[in-house]
Amino acid sequence: MPYPKLMLAAAMGALLTGCAQTNPTPQVSQRQVVEHYADLGHAVYQDSLTRAEQLNLAIKQFLAEPSEQSLSNARTAWIAARVPYQQSEAFRFGNPVVDEWEGQLNAWPLDEGLIDYVAPGYQHELGNQGATANIIANKVLQIGGERLDVSTLTPDLLASLNELAGSEANVASGYHAIEFLLWGQDLNGTGAGAGERPYTDYVLGKECTNGNCDRRADYLQAASELLVSDLSWMVEQWQATDSDNYRAELTALPASEGMRRMLFGMGSLSLGELAGERMKVALVANSVEDEHDCFSDNTHNSHYYNEKGIVNLMFGEYQRIDGSTLQGPSLLQLVAQEDESAAKKIDAQMRTSEQAVYQLVQSAEVNNVHFDQLIDANNSSGNQLVQDAIDALVEQTRAIELAANTIGITNLSPDTADHEF
Repeated sequence: MPYPKLMLAAAMGALLTGCAQTNPTPQVSQRQVVEHYADLGHAVYQDSLTRAEQLNLAIKQFLAEPSEQSLSNARTAWIAARVPYQQSEAFRFGNPVVDEWEGQLNAWPLDEGLIDYVAPGYQHELGNQGATANIIANKVLQIGGERLDVSTLTPDLLASLNELAGSEANVASGYHAIEFLLWGQDLNGTGAGAGERPYTDYVLGKECTNGNCDRRADYLQAASELLVSDLSWMVEQWQATDSDNYRAELTALPASEGMRRMLFGMGSLSLGELAGERMKVALVANSVEDEHDCFSDNTHNSHYYNEKGIVNLMFGEYQRIDGSTLQGPSLLQLVAQEDESAAKKIDAQMRTSEQAVYQLVQSAEVNNVHFDQLIDANNSSGNQLVQDAIDALVEQTRAIELAANTIGITNLSPDTADHEF
C-alpha cells in the first residue's frame, strides 16, 4: 500500500508553504475568511477519514495474514493517518463540537494496562482502578463495585469504556489505543527504539504469543472501525451542503465570532497544548510517559503537524494528501489590510516557529535522535532543542494575539492549560 515516506523529504516539502502576500488585492472580508476556514476544516477531516479508512484496510489485511510485513504495513498506515489528523487539531478549543469529540480519538497519556498485557511494574496513574484491568485477557471486569461484561469487543463497547471509573488515563479507543496494539510498550526509556510488539501476538493457535490473540485481534479491529466511524461523523459536521450541522451554525454567527473561535483555537493549541502539555510537561519531568506518540516514537511528526495546522490557518491554505493545495482568503490578508507592518511581523514569526518545531523532525529523521531521547535529563543539547521549540511557540502565540488585536478581536486569552511561560 503506497504511503508517502514521512521523513526529511516529506517534511521539507510541507515546510513553510504558502506565506501569503502582505498586500493582497482584492480585499477580503472576515466573512470570507470564516467560510474558507470551514472549507479547510472539511478538507482536513476528509483527509483524516481517508487515511483512517486506509489504516482500517491495512489492519484487516494484517489480521487476515499476520506477518512481519503486514504488521509493518499497518504501522506505516498508522503513521500516515497521523499527518492530516494532527493538522486538524487547530480546529479544537474554539469549536465545541470538536473539543467535546476529540478525546475519543486522541486522548493521551493512557494507562495501556487497561487494554492488554504490560511489563511488570509499569508506571500508571496513581489510584487508577482500571490501570491493569487488561480487557483483552478478561471477559468480565470488576472495577470497584462495578462488574462489566466485556466478552464481545465492539466499537460501542470500547467507546463506553473511555474514562472508566472516572480516570482520564483509561483510554480504550482512538489513535493511541491502536498505536499500542500495533507497537506495544516502548521499554527503552530515553534510549533509542520504539515498541517491539511481535506479529505473533495476533497469530491464532499454538504460535500465539502472550495469549488471547483472538481477542487482541477483535479489539484492534473494533478500535479501527470506531476511528473511521468517528471521523465520518466529523466530516459531516463541516460539509457545506448540510443546513443542519456545525458548519451551518458557525457560519450563521457574526463573522467576528467565527474569527474569534478560529484565533482562540490557534492560540490555545500553540500555547497550552503543544508548548505546554505536549512539550513542557515531558521536558520538565524528563518523562517518556508524557510523550505524545510514545509507543511508535512518532512524536516529532505529531508535534510538527500540529504546528503545520496552525500555520495553515494563518495563511489560509492546506496541502491535501493527494498533493493538491486548498487556498483561499486568509487571516494574514485581513491583518495586512489593517496594518501591513503587523502582517510582516506575524509572517516572520510563523516562519521562525515552524522552523523551530521542524528541528525535532530533523533530529529524529536525520540524526536518529527522537523526542524521548531529546528529553533525557543528561541530554542538555536535546533539552535545549525542545526548549527552543517551546519558546518559539510562545512567541507564535503572541503573533496570533497580535493578529487578533489588529482585526479588532481583543482579550483573546488563549488557553495556557495552567502552564507558566
